[in-house]
Amino acid sequence: MAKDQVCGMFVEEKANTIQYNKDGRTYYFCSTQCLNEFIQPEKELRKLKIYVAISIALTIPIVFLSLPHMFPAQFGHLFPMDIMNYTNYVMLALATPLQFWIGWRFYRGLWDGIKAKASNMDTLIAIGTTAAYLYSAVVTIAPEYFPFESVYFETAAIIITLILIGRLLETRTKEKASNAVRKLLDLQPKMAKIIRREGNTEVELEIPIEQVQEGDVMVIRPGERIPTDGVVIDGISSIDESAVTGESIPVDKKKDDEVIGATINKSGLLKVKATKVGQDTVLSQIITLVEEARTGKAQMQRLVDQVAKYFVPAVLAVAIGVGLGWYFIGDIGITFSLLAFVSVIIIACPCALGIATPAALMMGTGKGAENGILFKGGEYLEIANKVKTIVFDKTGTLTKGKPSVTDIIDLTNSIGETELLRLAAIAESGSEHPLGQAVVNCAKEKGIMVSNPDMFEAVSGHGLQARYADHIILIGNRKLMEDNNFPVTQTMDSMLIELEIQGKTAVLVAIDNKLAGIIGIADTIKENAKEAIDVLKSMRIEVVMLTGDNERTANAVASKLGIDRVVAQVLPQEKERVISRLKSERKNVVAMVGDGINDAPALARADLGIAIGSGTDVAKETGGIILIKDDIRDVVTALDLGKKTVSKIKQNLFWAFAYNTGLIPIAGGVLVPFLGVGIFGWLPMLAGVAMAMSSVTVVGNSILLGRYKPRFAAKKPNGEEIYTSDDLKETYSLQQTSR
Repeated sequence: MAKDQVCGMFVEEKANTIQYNKDGRTYYFCSTQCLNEFIQPEKELRKLKIYVAISIALTIPIVFLSLPHMFPAQFGHLFPMDIMNYTNYVMLALATPLQFWIGWRFYRGLWDGIKAKASNMDTLIAIGTTAAYLYSAVVTIAPEYFPFESVYFETAAIIITLILIGRLLETRTKEKASNAVRKLLDLQPKMAKIIRREGNTEVELEIPIEQVQEGDVMVIRPGERIPTDGVVIDGISSIDESAVTGESIPVDKKKDDEVIGATINKSGLLKVKATKVGQDTVLSQIITLVEEARTGKAQMQRLVDQVAKYFVPAVLAVAIGVGLGWYFIGDIGITFSLLAFVSVIIIACPCALGIATPAALMMGTGKGAENGILFKGGEYLEIANKVKTIVFDKTGTLTKGKPSVTDIIDLTNSIGETELLRLAAIAESGSEHPLGQAVVNCAKEKGIMVSNPDMFEAVSGHGLQARYADHIILIGNRKLMEDNNFPVTQTMDSMLIELEIQGKTAVLVAIDNKLAGIIGIADTIKENAKEAIDVLKSMRIEVVMLTGDNERTANAVASKLGIDRVVAQVLPQEKERVISRLKSERKNVVAMVGDGINDAPALARADLGIAIGSGTDVAKETGGIILIKDDIRDVVTALDLGKKTVSKIKQNLFWAFAYNTGLIPIAGGVLVPFLGVGIFGWLPMLAGVAMAMSSVTVVGNSILLGRYKPRFAAKKPNGEEIYTSDDLKETYSLQQTSR
């Protein structure tokens, strides 16, 4: 079943169901009214405000005129008897446009449901109010057949008015809940300054952002927002990326650095070449992911789906049974039996049940986006709540992934460290591996000329083989050397062990059929990794580290981070199997944290994949959760936010079921033995209030998620925590002043 994106009602995904296609997705609706609200929300909101105002204006005199009928002893003196005979006609005249003009949306929804062979909440409202109206109209027009019966125009009028007020409040509340997405949309500049060549001169033009094309050179001055994603081709500046990544400190940018659209240029003049435009930009991808997540369906909602499917028919059956029971068995007459029927229908209307989950998802995903955390679907919020084991890839996730050379050992005592480093760097220049790049960078820093190898071949998980001039060069681990008949002596092994105990990666270098040297490379641990691991352990989540390094190196890093379980010497293609094994061993939910591209199979295999440090590649990630920043602490925030959101969903479902089912016995007349049958005169109106309040309660409870603050927050210079954009601006200005 699909969910109506407006009212939250569950509808069948059938060909004759009302549907709308947008951006390649199909949305289903219970009525054309909900479809119109989805397509033109602002227009429908204005119309709803007008209808509410007219409805209130018509309802007030109806209620006033009905007082003598409801309380003859207290209000009978308001009108003389001869005028009283005409008040029913006045109420009929006022109630008719209210019922069939203002309330036409409910009849349209009822008809849409009949055509789709499905019932919706409009079915209950239309049947309930029509029953009260038609009964009152018959009593008014043919009083000779009902000489002592009262009319209940005020019942239908008050129910319609309260429901419309409830929908207006719900719509306004949803607007507040959508502020996170709306704020992102507002970040996008409307205009862009670009450089175009006219003849032999370059001219700066200001054009609408929609007209910017890939390859256009944009000019961004201090204080301006960057129109779209691109690469700096000229200039140096610092960029405030807080609105997109949640990072509080401005990031320095220079030539060849990537910049994100909608971020703020704080200081220098920049020329940026546009690389992504329109729907491909980071901002557009974030908005798309947030909207997809908030309309997603959490796993716990499968039960709700089944309940909702049969809920409306069941309510109709119960209401008919209650009405007939009171008439034939309770012998209270047609008037009060009809009111019991109407009360049950209105009080059980499942509005709150439909929006219980999406309201919380909307706030949870929006809050995540504010902090640079993107949930690809609502189900991932629920999975985050259940994680008991979390697996971290070491290189680039727990460590910076930018290692540097720390030791160069000449095993031949003849080749020399400089020549050893030169040949190793030449061989590694064909590799994109971080360890290989560390060797190349070290050689360049020492002023050594690094040429390209004549031949290069990577040996997955073990190292590489290259040829340069007359030299054959092998670089890798013990297994690579042994496979090529280069035995590692006990002395060499002791050197390797000593480096590995220090947490360094030791690689062997063989040149021309002889082991020539050892190069020690260290990858530093990220600043906040230890803090994040400690918090995860305090949350009773088991932390596992996965790496291709040998056990000594892996254990050295793990001991610094406080990680108890390490799976070392894992080849890239084996990571997926390790995750599968952990899932079968633990019999619980396993999350995997990696870079999102190299670890794609493992991320996909895990119950929850978390891609960290995505930067501008948001749409490419495999993970269900995407962390834009390269900060391990965001893993904690993502899991914590998942727990908070699921907690809100459970609270919402409780309140929804409490309203929808808990009050049905009262509507059915369980209080009649204590308060008398007169209570039925009030129950339909009270049912309308309860129905409206149920939706407002559920959405209002979800909005409380907006108060969520991450466990980790940036600090102002005075030590206060940073949470708002105003705080970020204040912090930046203080930093500039201190300089």
